[in-house]
Amino acid sequence: MGKTAIIGGGSWATAIVKLLTQKPGKINWWIRKPETVEYIKNFKHNPDYLSYLNLNTDRLFLSNDMKKVIKNSDIIIWVIPAAFLHKTISELSLPDMSQKLHVSAIKGIIPEFTCSVTEYLHSQYNVPNQNFAMIAGPCHAEEVAMEKLSVLTVATTNSELGSILPEMLSCRYINVNTTNDLRGVEYSAVLKNIFAVAAGICSGLGYGDNFQSILTVNSIRETEHFLEAICPTKRNIIDSVYSGDIIVTSYSQFSRNRIFGTLIGKGYSVQYSMIEMKMVAEGYYAVKGIKHLIKEAGIQLPIIEAVYNVLYEHISPTIEMKLLAEKLK
Repeated sequence: MGKTAIIGGGSWATAIVKLLTQKPGKINWWIRKPETVEYIKNFKHNPDYLSYLNLNTDRLFLSNDMKKVIKNSDIIIWVIPAAFLHKTISELSLPDMSQKLHVSAIKGIIPEFTCSVTEYLHSQYNVPNQNFAMIAGPCHAEEVAMEKLSVLTVATTNSELGSILPEMLSCRYINVNTTNDLRGVEYSAVLKNIFAVAAGICSGLGYGDNFQSILTVNSIRETEHFLEAICPTKRNIIDSVYSGDIIVTSYSQFSRNRIFGTLIGKGYSVQYSMIEMKMVAEGYYAVKGIKHLIKEAGIQLPIIEAVYNVLYEHISPTIEMKLLAEKLK
């Protein structure tokens, strides 16, 4: 077994596995379904996600035994949808988790606790704050798999992780930046999925590029306003890990949150849209938690409130987006 573990079997997990197996050493990879584990061992492909991608299984220890994978790893990279994280790891104990280095590649809110992934692991598993890092940035799994030039950002206050992770992730088509704004990067990555849902709704309603540009600029503004209220520190909101991620998630053909929003804008129900996508749209789950946080902070963020009203209050997308348009500058 290796000393680094990937927990999750989706597109982003598979793309990260591709990156890590390009370097020496073995990687431990937990996948929930035993049949998927066996399939990858035999055929060197993930049958469910990025199935065209050839995987170097000589560098992989594959297992559906999470306790074993975590016990034998020093660095744990989490790539499970936030909406299902609590249920998935509920059998893990404090000794399993507290002394490990944890890296979140998850861009969502833990719905049962209305908090970020690192806040959840800190409160529920006593993981020290200095043992966390976040991998973020405008970087779709599909483009990583196709070896398109991309930039990732590692956010951490841990100098060891700040040194190790860029070395692990960087290659000829991946450049890596670092920042110590862990909480800001984590929440920005949550918000961008909500804004992508809004962009998708507007696309489904037939709004053009002119309005989408206004929506994106205001999304960046709302991100800055939220972060100043929730986790104030010196940061440049124009940096790629903040604004770049908002832009690519709002516009890209690979954005599952935009796809989900587009279906909603075209009149499909939330349930149908989820089934049709066959993937998790983190923005749907996140907007409920973020709505709670902005209410507590006493701030107004019109785009987030509009997405919440459409998804949870069942207000007509046509009416809600028309009202939103009148508030944007």
